[in-house]
Amino acid sequence: MSQFAVAYARYSSDNQRDESIDAQLRAIHEYADKNGIIIIREYIDRAKSGTNDDRENFQRMLYDSKFQEFSMLLVHKLDRFARNRHQSAIHRNELKQNGVRVISVLEAFDDSPESDLLEGFLETLNDYYSKNLSRE
Repeated sequence: MSQFAVAYARYSSDNQRDESIDAQLRAIHEYADKNGIIIIREYIDRAKSGTNDDRENFQRMLYDSKFQEFSMLLVHKLDRFARNRHQSAIHRNELKQNGVRVISVLEAFDDSPESDLLEGFLETLNDYYSKNLSRE
């Protein structure tokens, strides 16, 4: 049985280009193909920081999740989803309530307590990275 997913890709600044989006989507589609997942939509935000959720297509994806057309959100890495650990937790919970699981295609997580711990640690590192970069 096929599972339906959406893809989310993002880059942060005007200094980056669409090649970043292309690489993210390529990895996401390869993961989907290997795992029998059908991607029904792509949400892309260009030159949008992950430190806040003021991203048009991110918000559209959250809204669309309410209609339960997909059960997975595929991202290249968790830092593409968010770089703010509090907002990440809020939005991941919102998606979970809508029946959607966030899957990082490059960071192998499962349903174990150890994976939950690792995901939380990575979210904290992503948050720290952005704050430290701003300071420098």
